[in-house]
Amino acid sequence: MASGAERPEPRPQPEQPKPRRRDPFLDNVKFILIALVPIGHSLVPTLAADSARALYIFIYVFHMPLFVVISGYLSRNFWNSNAKTNKLVDTFLVPYVIVEVGYAALRFSLGQKWSLTIIDPAWLNWYLLALLFWRLSTPVWKRMKYPVPVAIAIYLFAGFSQISGDFSMDRFFGLLPFFVIGLVLQPEHFELLNRRWIKIVSIVTVLCAAAVAIYIAPMAKLGPFYYKNSYQDLNLSWYMGLGLRVGLLICALAMCFAVLALVPRRETWYTDLGTRTLYCYLLHGIPVLIAKEMGWLEFPWLHGPLGVLAISTSCFALAIILCLPETRTVFKWVLEPRLVWLYRRPSRS
Repeated sequence: MASGAERPEPRPQPEQPKPRRRDPFLDNVKFILIALVPIGHSLVPTLAADSARALYIFIYVFHMPLFVVISGYLSRNFWNSNAKTNKLVDTFLVPYVIVEVGYAALRFSLGQKWSLTIIDPAWLNWYLLALLFWRLSTPVWKRMKYPVPVAIAIYLFAGFSQISGDFSMDRFFGLLPFFVIGLVLQPEHFELLNRRWIKIVSIVTVLCAAAVAIYIAPMAKLGPFYYKNSYQDLNLSWYMGLGLRVGLLICALAMCFAVLALVPRRETWYTDLGTRTLYCYLLHGIPVLIAKEMGWLEFPWLHGPLGVLAISTSCFALAIILCLPETRTVFKWVLEPRLVWLYRRPSRS
């Protein structure tokens, strides 16, 4: 071999795919929504005051519907990944059972009767089961030509039946359109909301919603805002019930898109907090339940605008604490267990 023979050039190594970056916009939305959850729950003992009732109605019109929209949007490719499919057990069923037992023990320690019914989710735990069944139904909705009209029709006709709360079926049907709308949304739809005139309309929408909540607070019943009660439970005729559900759906969607238009799209100080909303959702009930049972939310001065401000500020701070990485470090083994031993390894082709 000649000494001057050329050595073969090394082949360039294929570039490693860059990890997919989280969308700060969605994390911003999630944190804002999760901060409203403990505020709404903490306002319950003060709902005799019109100011607290008005804020409660304002929050409940849209905060869980928008959470469900975002959940639907993030479920579009849920079944395309083994890791995500495993989460049906890891972050739904196992935490659900643990939280059910934990809250039953907490209520018992606070002097209430021991009560544990796994099929009837306690208080805030309904969302885990409802989301589980929504995600299980995702392949069906993705195969339909017109999933949103079908989901709305099911939502309207569900009001004729007194659906029990077992396995969160009442909420499953009551919030179904929002999940399906989230499934059909695409990133470009969110970009359509990022226009100046839409932001102006959104500000007007939010202000009008606040004004309406203040106006109807003294007379409005709260049942419709839970998105689960039948027309019979609400003491409505069938046509009044249908009208109410249609009107509530329109108002909720208007507020959902208004909030989406107004939330910052860039990274903010609370973007990282929005990556750990599960911890705030499942853990905030502990201090809130203790505060309710100990009577800390029944002081007379809390029944008014100053009390609403105090409760809202305290709960916002609580949401920040429960979304911190330190909180996740402490509770991850409970709320996000890694049950790798439970699943088969994917076969290699």
